[in-house]
Amino acid sequence: MARLYVLLFLVQIVLAVCALISCLSADEEKVKALPRMIWVLIILFFPLVGSIAWFLVGRERPAGTVGVTGTTSPAAPSRRPLAPDDDPEFLASLNERSRREDQERLRLWEEDLRRREEELRGRPDDRDRPEV
Repeated sequence: MARLYVLLFLVQIVLAVCALISCLSADEEKVKALPRMIWVLIILFFPLVGSIAWFLVGRERPAGTVGVTGTTSPAAPSRRPLAPDDDPEFLASLNERSRREDQERLRLWEEDLRRREEELRGRPDDRDRPEV
């Protein structure tokens, strides 16, 4: 019987530590019902009840998790920054920049081609040269 009490005590301590870590690392806008410091005190002074209360009431659930009623919570908009290769605005700006660079390269190439054509038109033919 003593082993069972020790095991339950360890489970309670692990649960309290997990709740404290979750509470302290949660974003400020995701902490619900009470201020963060009140939650920390509740978890410290009432480890079992405070930890369970934190996980059920104190934090905003991730989108798509099943709540107590069995329904899923509505999907919240993600506030994490996107990686550059996932950000549609960044990809659009890359496409636009690439298009502008291609247009500029084409314009320079056409100017160079026109200049070379003018140089060739201004040069006399080899047939018109007197033979030496």
